[in-house]
Amino acid sequence: WGQICDRVKAGIFATTAEVYDELTHIPGDVGQCIQDHEAQIKLEIGFGDWDFAAYLAHFDNYHAKYEPFINGTGGSKMSLSMPDFSICILGKTLALPVVSMEIACAHNPGTLSRKIPDVCAAEGVVHMTFNDLLRAEGITI
Repeated sequence: WGQICDRVKAGIFATTAEVYDELTHIPGDVGQCIQDHEAQIKLEIGFGDWDFAAYLAHFDNYHAKYEPFINGTGGSKMSLSMPDFSICILGKTLALPVVSMEIACAHNPGTLSRKIPDVCAAEGVVHMTFNDLLRAEGITI
């Protein structure tokens, strides 16, 4: 876990405010590291030197496209929460992989739902599981 924390401290991970709030509930050293290094990983609209204007443009475009699948915006087959949606857009904006433990709905033929991996695939964003991230970063346990 120290190797994960080293990367958090180095600022190689980025997250939206919504997902950051979820990450603060991780117990133990990793959760504490995330809380202690909020400034290195949490990107907020209107703050910092990242391209939040591009993020907002992607948000508007993708919101219209995926609205039936976002919780709280209508449709009967919703599966994306706003934090899920926001992290896909952040990955697109920063040209960085998105990490989640979700499985694409494409593996479930006939479903009208969308998950993080589905949106990433449709928008050309690399999706990784946590294990994929460990391998890509050369992290060994």
